[in-house]
Amino acid sequence: MTARIHEFLRHRREEGPCVVIDLEVVRDNYTAFARSMPDTRVFYAVKANPDPAILSLLASLGSCFDTASVAEVEMALAAGAEPDRISFGNTIKKERDIARAFERGVRLFAVDCTAEVEKIARAAPGAQVFCRILCDGAGAEWPLSRKFGCAPEMATDVLDHAHRLGLEAYGVSFHVGSQQRNVEAWDQALASASAIFRDCQERGFTLSMVNLGGGFPARYLKPIPGVESYGEAILRGLVKHFGNQLPETIIEPGRGLVGDAGIIEAEVVLISKKSDDDDVRWVYLDIGKFGGLAETMEEAIRYPIRTPRDGSAMAPCVLAGPTCDSADVLYEKTPYLLPISLEIGDRVLIEGTGAYTTTYATVAFNGFPPLRSYVI
Repeated sequence: MTARIHEFLRHRREEGPCVVIDLEVVRDNYTAFARSMPDTRVFYAVKANPDPAILSLLASLGSCFDTASVAEVEMALAAGAEPDRISFGNTIKKERDIARAFERGVRLFAVDCTAEVEKIARAAPGAQVFCRILCDGAGAEWPLSRKFGCAPEMATDVLDHAHRLGLEAYGVSFHVGSQQRNVEAWDQALASASAIFRDCQERGFTLSMVNLGGGFPARYLKPIPGVESYGEAILRGLVKHFGNQLPETIIEPGRGLVGDAGIIEAEVVLISKKSDDDDVRWVYLDIGKFGGLAETMEEAIRYPIRTPRDGSAMAPCVLAGPTCDSADVLYEKTPYLLPISLEIGDRVLIEGTGAYTTTYATVAFNGFPPLRSYVI
């Protein structure tokens, strides 16, 4: 809770949950990345929070942007980013969307198979492409599935195909899993990337860039290393696997840039028990999975929650949202400790909610409006 957010909420009078983002925290986080990895370009993952004020600030600071759709490309351009500061990082793109991005000046595209390469060759001739490889994501609190990326041994063929079709085979990318607290998680993926660089060199073309992806964590309940620790570990891995021929590098932080810049204010709607003998209370908030807290799925992300009654006796409870959907339960497998004195109508603060909340909120499920967002 920053003093600026505290002052804003003290004067807020509207009903319903809201998230408040402090741009000064975003600025500080960007500066930390830039200082800790001075030779690496920052491509903010727009999907984490595309608020125009956040994008404009980052554009003014010199950030580049990782986009997942033509709409996000347009958002980055509207915020002041030149097209050469934008990457179309989604490996699943309609050919007409590739063409639209190319028309808007975007020249950097992600691929993970030859079919995607062929679409780009037709719709964006001469563009740069980087091939995403699979990564196990061990150590991440929000591991990524096999939806994106190909086996490392397949990547050389994909990039070779791009080269033969007149595209610039630019590099390799990977993602070590979101909320990655292990600073050494990049090492094995860098080993795979260096092998792909050598294989491509043997086939007669040279790669230039390694996209280190995201994964940089926000502060939730567990301690996390500082950004400088990630920078030092990644540099060690680069030197270990690439020697004196270090590639260009980019990173795609989303959560790590905006996650701890935001706080959600919510209200306790109901407190109940399921039986007279039940020791565990159910605490229902006016926000749940469908209101922006989708990352509580499988209880992967456990947000810090502050109440006006902190400091009094605590007891475990099940925490749930307000909708008529049985999936709208936030924490049940591992009950959440909250004050016994908590009452209906109390306001609670859910910290670390600047990323993947507004964009995950439904438009009007059960008639509830989307999560309100304020940027200060």
